[in-house]
Amino acid sequence: MKQLNIVFFGLSITSSWGNGHATTFRSLIKALNRRGHQVTFFERDVPWYANHRDMPEPAFCQTVLYQELAELDKHRELINDADFIILGSYTPDAAALTDLIEKVSAPCFAFYDIDTPVTLAKLAKEECEYLTADDISRFDLYLSFTGGPTLEFLEQKYGARCAKPLYCSVDPELYYPEKDTERKYDLGYLGTYSDDRQPTVEELLLQPARQQSSLQMHVAGAQYPESVSWPANVLHSEHIPPHLHRHFYNEQRFTLNVTRQDMIRAGYSPSVRLFEAAACGTPIISDVWSGIDEFFSINDEILLARTHSDVTRYLNMSNAERATLGDNLRQKVLAHHTSEHRAQELENYWYELVAIDESVASVAAQ
Repeated sequence: MKQLNIVFFGLSITSSWGNGHATTFRSLIKALNRRGHQVTFFERDVPWYANHRDMPEPAFCQTVLYQELAELDKHRELINDADFIILGSYTPDAAALTDLIEKVSAPCFAFYDIDTPVTLAKLAKEECEYLTADDISRFDLYLSFTGGPTLEFLEQKYGARCAKPLYCSVDPELYYPEKDTERKYDLGYLGTYSDDRQPTVEELLLQPARQQSSLQMHVAGAQYPESVSWPANVLHSEHIPPHLHRHFYNEQRFTLNVTRQDMIRAGYSPSVRLFEAAACGTPIISDVWSGIDEFFSINDEILLARTHSDVTRYLNMSNAERATLGDNLRQKVLAHHTSEHRAQELENYWYELVAIDESVASVAAQ
């Protein structure tokens, strides 16, 4: 198998502060490195990440920080030699980077949309700061966090040459059951505040907490307004760093998954938190969205809730039922949704596209 020289331009890999991209990039690139590929990650050096770097020098890739695009001239040879160049969503100066990368003529140039439903909503309003509708057809490959009908929409509406899913994943070396950790919270939730998620958090977590004072719950996430009324039996932590996420999930009997409205409308958009909690063997209670049954078997591997009554019923499950559910969920994720699986999928996409291009070139030469 060919060892690829892969170059990423992304939002951030050095800091997970205020963004979920870092977790995705870290697990994927770590797996690519383990499979023998050489990876370089280019990141715009901005103050808000510089002040919160929890992985300033990843051991599994070369990291290049730059403040101005002109600084990339020093790395032109490295970029020119790339087999595969991947530009991530929300990357600063994405338009200029697209122009620059196109001139390199790498065997494969991909856009990795870690925010596909948000991107499409922004494009519809002509308010997308990191991608234009015309840019989409310029990429050899459009990698999407969202699968299902969205992929066909990208190709038919926006002219994407090849739209493929590259869902988030989990690194099983970092997320696993901790045998000696007490499951002291009945329900937990990890998520930054957002207006469109909060009504679901209120219904599926805060309402059950208010109704049953004996329940103990833990919410972790920043930017919650002072107007949120936390019941006495709900602990709120403003931030839990990624290296403590495994312990956070292992302290819960169940964890709650709440999805942004753009993701619900698109469907087929599993959150990285789903896979991380699952790898810890923590049963998940999720809100409902199209395509969730493509990833998990309902009731055997994951529980769906529409009202607080659903949540209360699940929390009354026996320990044996809960343990079986958590084990089933963990086995599904280990079999299909680790970072190793995603790295292999990315390899396969590259080989398929490059092999087709080489085949067409060979026929043309004849």
